[in-house]
Amino acid sequence: MAFQPIVNVLTHEVFAYEALVRGPHGESASWVMDQVTPANMYHFDQNCRVLAIRTAARLGMKARLSINFLPNAVYEPATCIRATLKTAQEVGFPLDRLMFEITEHESVLNEVRVRRIIDAYRGYGFVTALDDYGAGHATAGLLLALRPDIVKVDMAVIRGLDRDLWRSALVRHLAQFAAEVGLMVIAEGVETLEEARCLLGLGVTHMQGYLFARPAFEALPTVPDDVFSACLQPGGVASVDLH
Repeated sequence: MAFQPIVNVLTHEVFAYEALVRGPHGESASWVMDQVTPANMYHFDQNCRVLAIRTAARLGMKARLSINFLPNAVYEPATCIRATLKTAQEVGFPLDRLMFEITEHESVLNEVRVRRIIDAYRGYGFVTALDDYGAGHATAGLLLALRPDIVKVDMAVIRGLDRDLWRSALVRHLAQFAAEVGLMVIAEGVETLEEARCLLGLGVTHMQGYLFARPAFEALPTVPDDVFSACLQPGGVASVDLH
C-alpha cells in the first residue's frame, strides 16, 4: 500500500490518508486492477481492506483511513464486513476513522443494493465517498442514487479550473448543492496553487493532489506548512469570473 493525504487547507490538517494499492514490485494501481477478474474480485477487495488497515495501524496513522472498495464485490454487508471489523479490532484502529470510497473502475450493477451497503456502513460508523465524480461511471445520477457522505471530484474536472469558466462554474454549483444537503466535497488531483486558490474561492476546502504530497509507499507523507500558507495568500483566488 501507498498512502496520499487528503487535506483541509483552511485548518492545515490531514483529513484522511487514501490507501492506494501497488503491485508486488511497485507496479501502479492500474496494473493491479488489470489483474482483477470477477472470479477473484471478492478476495481482492477483502485482502486490500485488511492490508490497508494493518499497514495504517503499523504506521501510527491518526487521521482517517480511506479505502477504495469495489461495490460489485460486496455481496452482503454484514458478511463482507467481518474481516474489516476483526482486523480493526485486532490492531486497535477506531471504526469511526474508516472511510470507504466507491471506485469508478466498474459500473454499479445494482444501485439499490449499493445504497443498502452505504446505509449499513453508516451503522458501523464508517464514512462513505463517491470517488472520481465527473469521470467514468461516477455520474450525477449515481450520486443522487447512492447519497454518500462525501463526493470526490475527479482531476479531469479540477485540472485548470482557475482558467476555465465552465469547470469553475460546475464546481461552484456542486459546492452549493453540497452545502445544502450536508455533503462534503473533496477535490482530487490538485497540482497548482492557482487551482487550490480557485477551489477555496468556490467553497471547497478539502483537497488531494501532488501540490500537497505524492503517494508514499508504506509511509505517511507530510504536507509542508508553507504550501498551506501559500494556498491562503490573498489576491489570487482565481483568474476567472466566479460570479
